[in-house]
Amino acid sequence: MKTSRISGFYNLSIEERLKIVKDFAELDEEEVKLLKEEHLPLELADRMIENVIGEMELPLGIATNFKINGKDYLIPMAIEEPSVVAAASHAAKLARPGGGFFTSSTEPIMISQIQVVGLSNPHFAKMQVLEQKDELIRIANEQDPVLIKVGGGCRDIKARVIESNMGPMLIVHLHVDVRDAMGANAVNTMAEALAPYIEDITGGKVYLRILSNLAIYRLARARAVWKKDVIGEETVKGILYAYEFARVDPFRAATHNKGIMNGIDAVLIATSNDWRAVEAGAHAFAAMDGWYTSLTHYEEDKNGNLVGTIELPLAVGIIGGATSTHPKAKIARKILGVKTAREFAEILAAVGLAQNFAALRALATEGIQKGHMSLHARNIAVMAGARGEEIDKVADILVKEGKVRLDRAKEILEKLRKD
Repeated sequence: MKTSRISGFYNLSIEERLKIVKDFAELDEEEVKLLKEEHLPLELADRMIENVIGEMELPLGIATNFKINGKDYLIPMAIEEPSVVAAASHAAKLARPGGGFFTSSTEPIMISQIQVVGLSNPHFAKMQVLEQKDELIRIANEQDPVLIKVGGGCRDIKARVIESNMGPMLIVHLHVDVRDAMGANAVNTMAEALAPYIEDITGGKVYLRILSNLAIYRLARARAVWKKDVIGEETVKGILYAYEFARVDPFRAATHNKGIMNGIDAVLIATSNDWRAVEAGAHAFAAMDGWYTSLTHYEEDKNGNLVGTIELPLAVGIIGGATSTHPKAKIARKILGVKTAREFAEILAAVGLAQNFAALRALATEGIQKGHMSLHARNIAVMAGARGEEIDKVADILVKEGKVRLDRAKEILEKLRKD
């Protein structure tokens, strides 16, 4: 039986970690070889974006210990920030006695918007559009027969009137089930196709035809219980205070939610998903009630355990775009073992909750710097010129002294080399 509970994973060599991941995800030798390669082929990079001159690499790590809906997962994460992978792994480990993470999600419905202006009677035009809803849905679905074949397609059309400094606008929303794709291309194509029909119906002028990244109908949720006898009563209390701070104060909430996205973004980057779209949607969702607040919620159950939940829009895909062309992204997706975009979104929600718990636990106990600085010290050691075993030696001294500074690292390195 496969398990993500791997004791001392961080202490293993890269080769030993690769062997564990290879066996877990059933990678072949070619895929392992690709993971070891440091560069994306330049000719492939040149086809992915414009004006390519090189590449920017990120470390690719594995978060362990995740149990989600009774199934074990290894989580690939691409990120430059120290402590994120370790924090997610530890939070998942502490959640296992409570059963791990339990998740759910809604159907993968994306919104595309059509902006209609120049209307003297926008409310009347809204009714005209809604009267033609069935025909408009039919036209929209003609644009993507492949999507229809796999069970997706335009499901509904809504319309609303908004006031602006440029006059009233009629905004038509297409609700499209995009199945296992992120869906931007599909919904934008449908909106483009409907624009002239909307103009004919309303007599107005269409300008923007574009998806919305505030995917309120494409939500993923996760919950977990961290047992009092595992994390301690004082930690439960501290996390509840930390959460309440983020809930009521937008200055704190911004950093609180950034911590959530540390984990989610790292998985999105590893799988070549559009992390910027997810970021935009998540932060907008956090302000849906008129003020910016926490994406997570924490409570204490009747037994004194900490109960954490998260809900956020996650427009992600496992097909199309760079997810299907980037060789390492395809391997990362294989390591995850996801079969649908909904399963992927639910994993991301669990990772976000784990990352947030880890940050709050650190803040409420020893402080965020202690664990972070031990890893940051390695970066400082490298900046000072340390190589090989020198890196850990310099970093250890920096942490023990509590002086994680470049000038001190250079002094330590110079002394080590003289000795």
